[in-house]
Amino acid sequence: MSNSDSISRVALKKITPDVSGAMGSLHAAAVSAARDAKVEPEILELIRIRASQINGCAFCLDMHTKDARARGETEQRIYALSAWRETPFFTDRERAALALSEAVTLVHDGHVPADVYAAASKVFDEQQVAALIWVATVINAYNRIAIATRMVPGAYQPVQT
Repeated sequence: MSNSDSISRVALKKITPDVSGAMGSLHAAAVSAARDAKVEPEILELIRIRASQINGCAFCLDMHTKDARARGETEQRIYALSAWRETPFFTDRERAALALSEAVTLVHDGHVPADVYAAASKVFDEQQVAALIWVATVINAYNRIAIATRMVPGAYQPVQT
């Protein structure tokens, strides 16, 4: 992805503030559902990073790796995330969430296989699975927005809590 194209991209938030606001509300609802279902916030960041890696979204990778580090995520796990199946660094819950997120992200490639869904259902209850699907769906939508409008990475800073 090159940031050097000469065509100015639309500022979605400015041109379509109602739709942008609805997207923000969807994100907030997905986060709230995950919190209510007691899905670990660290898992949500892993999902966001992994989907953004698959989609090649530099803006979202910049944002969510910074957010993950601010939450205490290790550099080692962030660096190894694209090869999570090959490392011992992730829990069974994280692995199931990552597999489900990858299947949602790559839905065109075999849909969400029954074995992936079953593995997630073994370590997450129904409310948690629903929340994970929503979080994966939202980050995929945000990836597409950031890529389509060529949002420039680098300036984002996490909110200090």
